[in-house]
Amino acid sequence: MTVLVDEPLWPAHGRLWAHLVSDDNLQELHAFASAHDVPARAFDLDHYDVPEELIPRLLAAGAEHVGGKELVRRLIASGLRVPARDRR
Repeated sequence: MTVLVDEPLWPAHGRLWAHLVSDDNLQELHAFASAHDVPARAFDLDHYDVPEELIPRLLAAGAEHVGGKELVRRLIASGLRVPARDRR
């Protein structure tokens, strides 16, 4: 499994946010997130929203830094992507 994190480009709540995903399975993604203090409430069906300041810790723990397009491409290829139409 590879855990991926993209650039923190999404503004909300006075911070910039990135996405944390797995290119293999959600159970390992949840375990990685939990082990690195990413709260369960940050999970959004196929990814975690993570604040910019948490990214260095995630990278040090083994997450791979990728661009947003690469993150989405690999999430789709994994079969874990939840399409926008199914997010309601």
